[in-house]
Amino acid sequence: MTTLYLASASPRRRELLAQIGVPFTTHVVPIDETAQPGEAPAAYVERLARAKAQAALATLADRRDAVVLGSDTAVVLDGRILGKPVDREDALVTLGALSGREHQVLTAVALVSDSRAEARVVTSTVCFKPLDRKQIEAYWATGEPRDKAGSYGIQGLAAVFVSQMQGSYSAVVGLPLCETAELLAQFAIPCWQTTASA
Repeated sequence: MTTLYLASASPRRRELLAQIGVPFTTHVVPIDETAQPGEAPAAYVERLARAKAQAALATLADRRDAVVLGSDTAVVLDGRILGKPVDREDALVTLGALSGREHQVLTAVALVSDSRAEARVVTSTVCFKPLDRKQIEAYWATGEPRDKAGSYGIQGLAAVFVSQMQGSYSAVVGLPLCETAELLAQFAIPCWQTTASA
């Protein structure tokens, strides 16, 4: 029987996996998330997703029937990765830069076992309405931006900033469910295992 491990501490990724009825155990191993010089955003998120999964797999006592899912998300504006804010001013500058503009959200998902590794990168485009300084400061005061890439969470209070979106909503939240389900199927892990019958 295959055991799925989630190499992420993100509550959003836990909720998304649970949403599609896939049982899992959380197993997080810290890794260095520093971008390499000249590394493209898509290469960066895929490398981190794979590294998270491989690091977690390496620490399991029994890997014979284990599959580990790793994921990483980056918010990208003008080709530059916008990480989590270091402080209030950093968040205000980031949100000001996103105001009234389109940006990309790249999310990679990787599945690894002892015998194989597969990964996908999903790119979505998000457009913010114009924001004034008062709105940005009020949003920071809610506390939500503090641990979010790009200083916002689309699934939370910042939903009111999003005027348009093209791509995968779940990927912007943190895990592209369509692509994740396809990868899980390649490892013989079905979705909808934990759903109650009507």
